[in-house]
Amino acid sequence: MDLERNLVQRVNVGDALTRSAFARPEQLAVVDGDRRLTYAAFDAWVNRLGHGLLARGYAVGDALALAVGNSAEFLAVYYACARTGVVCVPINLGWRPDEVAYVLGHSQARGVVVESHLLEPITTAVGKVPSVADVVVAPGTERGAPLTSDVSGGPRLTLADLEADDDSPVEVAIDDRAALSYLYTSGTTSFPKGVVGTHLGIHLESMSAALDSGWSAADRFLAMMPMFHTAQLNAFCTPAVTVGATIHVHRGFDPERFLTTIESERITQVFGLPMMYRAALDHPSFADRDLSSLTRAVYAMAPMPEAQIRACLDGYRCDFALLFGQTEMSPITTLFRPEHQLSHVGSVGTPLTGVQVAVMGPDGGLLPPGEQGEIVYRGPSTMQGYLHDEAATATAFAHGWFHSGDVGRFGEDGVLWFADRTKDVIKTGGENVASLEVERAVYDAEPGVAEVVVVGLPHARWSEAITAVVVPKPGATIDPEKLTAALKDRLDGYKVPKAVIVESELPRTSTGKIQKNVVRETHAMHYGGR
Repeated sequence: MDLERNLVQRVNVGDALTRSAFARPEQLAVVDGDRRLTYAAFDAWVNRLGHGLLARGYAVGDALALAVGNSAEFLAVYYACARTGVVCVPINLGWRPDEVAYVLGHSQARGVVVESHLLEPITTAVGKVPSVADVVVAPGTERGAPLTSDVSGGPRLTLADLEADDDSPVEVAIDDRAALSYLYTSGTTSFPKGVVGTHLGIHLESMSAALDSGWSAADRFLAMMPMFHTAQLNAFCTPAVTVGATIHVHRGFDPERFLTTIESERITQVFGLPMMYRAALDHPSFADRDLSSLTRAVYAMAPMPEAQIRACLDGYRCDFALLFGQTEMSPITTLFRPEHQLSHVGSVGTPLTGVQVAVMGPDGGLLPPGEQGEIVYRGPSTMQGYLHDEAATATAFAHGWFHSGDVGRFGEDGVLWFADRTKDVIKTGGENVASLEVERAVYDAEPGVAEVVVVGLPHARWSEAITAVVVPKPGATIDPEKLTAALKDRLDGYKVPKAVIVESELPRTSTGKIQKNVVRETHAMHYGGR
């Protein structure tokens, strides 16, 4: 490959940082605690790390795992990988050591960058994967403490050791569709699948996200969702760098710090889960906060109930939007835009620029508006495939579309309505019931419900009995019999839950997604099993 021509013409996620640094060298790029890095400083750091990787023999296509929480270090290593053609493999920090070991082996990772406080579990995983040659220790939560290159488990590099004394541009020939990342989807019944994301796909998705959201260099983002998850990383961080905006890094969500940062740093863009916005609304200091800088708050995982979105719009006084998509699509496919929040409550919006969305029947034919089927996609942001899994890739790309595994329909006005995940549709007494429909009815029937998840549990008569597991709001009491009676006025009889179970909390993944599989397992014997 001709290096000079490649540098001129290519699409590379690392080049987005290069160009923002050229255009706005003194603009703040990353704020992490007391560190405030300009684009020029961040760009130089990424170059030093990139030269360090090349000096250790890393080449285009080699894989480097990244077991690091939200931090400037996470972003720096990610962009250093992009510039050198090394494939970044973010590690979900909620995984068990055996899951980490599987991902390290499956991705054929040559090395792993790990925060010092995570060394023990990661070293346990590395011990099971002989091919991992490098363990690079980043400071993490122990910033300021001395890092030694001789930690438990044998000699290691520190991230500072990896840096070369050269911050000149890293110039390596890299194909547009070369792998940028292997993002492993959460496995519920087996080990996760590795989604191969490309430079072209993630760059174009980042451009589309910025375009449809109206982002610019004047924006200040608050990044508090896990960066190892594509929603935070590629729906917000890479778009922010692409337009030259500022990223303020938080290691998770705390309502007090969340509100203080918006107020003191004049944050314009935030991304969180519905429960986070509710927790901040309920904070005693909320009414006294100046949140006037906020222009948009984005949420994910599921549409908000109408009462909650109205409360958020009244409280935060900014636009709200829902992003919908999945890891395989880099990740955004549709946006539930601000103008639809109250007119189309419960929908997932309209397609992102550059993404074609359709609804497909079981025979591979596309369905007209109003008919329900599987949601399918086309567009350059689609993954290259599942790593080392040609069969799963072929299934996902059947009939010339990417198959999402989601069920939905289009309205006559072009707005997409999500019904359920295919695997979450409840088959009860010969009928198919979307769990999401029942969940919406529960929110509508009982304002004291903070969260609800509806699942099908084994039942001798119904095969699967519709069951609602609810968490009350603080101070509220849920009467299962009264809630069931109220639902009979809102749902067809066969859709009404056979039982309402009250819990203090719901099990979640490290990204905040409710684990329906765990709920099913926990309550599998509620009706005596099959």
